[in-house]
Amino acid sequence: MAGRIALLKAVDSLLGRIAVPLACLLRPSANLPDRITSILVIRPGGIGDAVLLIPALQALRSRNPDAKITVLAERRNASAFLLCSGVNSILCYDRPGGLIAALAGVYDVVMDAEQWHRLSAVVARLTRAPMLIGFATNERSRLFTHPITYSQDDYEVDSFQRLLAPLDIDPVQPARKFLAVPAAAARKGEELVASLDNRAFVTIFPGASIPERRWGADKFRKVADLLALLGVAVVVVGGNGDKGEGEAIVAGTTGLNLAGRTSLSETAAVIQRGSLLLSGDSGVLHIAVGLGIPTVSLFGPGRALKWAPRGEHHTVVAKGLPCSPCTTFGTTPACPIGAQCMRDITVDEVLNAVTVLLTATGGLPSSCCKKDWIEITAPS
Repeated sequence: MAGRIALLKAVDSLLGRIAVPLACLLRPSANLPDRITSILVIRPGGIGDAVLLIPALQALRSRNPDAKITVLAERRNASAFLLCSGVNSILCYDRPGGLIAALAGVYDVVMDAEQWHRLSAVVARLTRAPMLIGFATNERSRLFTHPITYSQDDYEVDSFQRLLAPLDIDPVQPARKFLAVPAAAARKGEELVASLDNRAFVTIFPGASIPERRWGADKFRKVADLLALLGVAVVVVGGNGDKGEGEAIVAGTTGLNLAGRTSLSETAAVIQRGSLLLSGDSGVLHIAVGLGIPTVSLFGPGRALKWAPRGEHHTVVAKGLPCSPCTTFGTTPACPIGAQCMRDITVDEVLNAVTVLLTATGGLPSSCCKKDWIEITAPS
């Protein structure tokens, strides 16, 4: 997956610069509609971008209840939009049939929610819609009728909502729960955790899109062992690449390793049944936020100002080294000190954050809460 993403970025960098001036030769339609009936939203990229775009999509739907909203996504993030009821159609940017279908449509508004890469802006221009909205972060700004400023220091939910300004839609505070798990996925999630017999559990996602964001299976395992002493089980979720770490985390415990066994919607269903999600900086983290589930998140290279969850039920653990964050527009440079920003996060810090938040939100078993407190620390 990482190699494929790097290839797409390289193609965009090479072809995008050539394609932008050529696409500028195509003039948008001058016929602004009296009423918006068809909207295309372009959102390539990862799961996190897709999830945090959903509050803006819901605001767009609320203002235009009868419009057809089509999302042009990528294969790696398209399923995130299944958690949003306001979308009529989902097409894939990186499937020829999906791209052709998107370009064949007629739209009143095209909104490109990509932050930096150029080819999505070229696709927007190719539709020749009368209103083209997108972020003005480089020469891509030339392709929009309504270029929008973008800051690396703003929460991404807020940045996406700024794309609605040309449509006279004011930013709104997202609901505490803004995602909905499809019924079939919810039933599957219930089946997958049935062996826990309704015990409280913490969901762990150990994965990350880049190695520098990984905390390590051994540390997650120590947290899982210590939570077991409090009567809290652990359920690991993730993709096929996370199976091995999942087995290491739950080995010898009553926890479950569901990595590689669930679709994205089923992963959301499992997270929804848990007391809390423990994760690095990831798209799965944002799914928990959208489901209203408390989170403890571990940030190193990523920009916490932009991506970290907000609110009293979300705790961010970060060391704040002088060199972090170092990720810009989705690109993380090679680290000369071995991702020390993640290595320095201790098991004790994470366990403390998890137990404090579980206590505050009622996620600890009642039997545990009645016991005299015993100091629990990670083995050296």
